[in-house]
Amino acid sequence: MAKEKFPVTPAIRALREGKIPFSEHLYAYEEKGGTATSARELGVDEHCVIKTLIMEDDKKKPLIILMHGDCQVSTKELARQIGARSVVPSSPEAASRHTGYLVGGTSPFGTKQPLPVYVEASILELERIYINGGKRGFLVALAPQDLVKLLKPTPVTVAIG
Repeated sequence: MAKEKFPVTPAIRALREGKIPFSEHLYAYEEKGGTATSARELGVDEHCVIKTLIMEDDKKKPLIILMHGDCQVSTKELARQIGARSVVPSSPEAASRHTGYLVGGTSPFGTKQPLPVYVEASILELERIYINGGKRGFLVALAPQDLVKLLKPTPVTVAIG
């Protein structure tokens, strides 16, 4: 049987440079399928599939928020916790410009420019997380402690659902 060919993205390079242990997982990407699709395809709990969301504060400064696949972000609460007036999702074009990734393939690792990273605190309590590897239909699995080691995110409590 032929060995699966995994993409080498900026995210994979960043993980390797950081000496972070991870496993690679390809799945059939579905437009607008989101984390429900990737969780189903990989046979994992959607709560362990982490969304990488690009948002902007009231000063148009981009930021990354990492959220459980089965939850939403309270932008009002996020703004309050980070000391901003408001936080809104970036447009797909702006998100791509800030990260270098296409929407649906956005990884928090290896972004085009360094962005502040916030993580839903309960994600750090999981044993293993699945997060985008920098390409649509491609997730990497790693320990949340390794995500902290590489990204140094600020924990927040902003989940809805």
